Amino acid sequence: MNDDPLMARVRRLWETLAGVPVPSAPDGGPVVVTAPASALYPPAWVGTVLLGGTALVTAPTDATADEVRRALKAVPTRELAEPDAFRRELPVADVLGPATLAYLSPDDFRPYEPPDVTVTTLPADHPELLRLLATVSEEDAGECGLDEITSPAFVVREDAAGLVAAAGYTDWPGETAHLCVLTAPGARGRGLARAVASAATHHALAADRLPQWRARPEASRRVARALGYRELGSQLSVRLHGHA
Repeated sequence: MNDDPLMARVRRLWETLAGVPVPSAPDGGPVVVTAPASALYPPAWVGTVLLGGTALVTAPTDATADEVRRALKAVPTRELAEPDAFRRELPVADVLGPATLAYLSPDDFRPYEPPDVTVTTLPADHPELLRLLATVSEEDAGECGLDEITSPAFVVREDAAGLVAAAGYTDWPGETAHLCVLTAPGARGRGLARAVASAATHHALAADRLPQWRARPEASRRVARALGYRELGSQLSVRLHGHA
């Protein structure tokens, strides 16, 4: 039995996001539920969240849930956030992820305030943030989610380049703060992401929120770990052939 309070809070978050009651994990397989309004995936997709030794899988219809339950019953839980495991058992048309899920307890936070970096704030809808987003690829812009933040933006400016790094968070259910961080391509590798993310994390903790860091790139995961975030799980979404 896992009595880690951080993990318990994270489990409650994802059960809330499923939008339906979640039964206990069965022996030898994932928890698969029909959840047409689930926030684990885009509409009509199948979403998986792996936390510790349990996998929660949400499907948009009863028929899809039955199909997924039968196909994944014999798949080891540790593989249920891997695209290849789904491709072996199901007709997968498209994939989002996997992404690592990391969370932070206040006692584990390691603030980062380098003396040569000044972090200031901007409103979440400030035009400079859009200009920063325009400096990166569409994939990077979508990955960071900076255009969806509900907190203030914590930013670093440089005289020649203007805004070069920014972070904030989006309010999620369960008083969760979903971190969003972006550094301009020419300013990466200098600790700026860590500096602005530290400021955004501090703001979230001061508001009694649970900081969440979801990332695919290893560089992003390193920033989270440096601040004290713990990787507790992973997330994967798939669209099956024949499902719009």
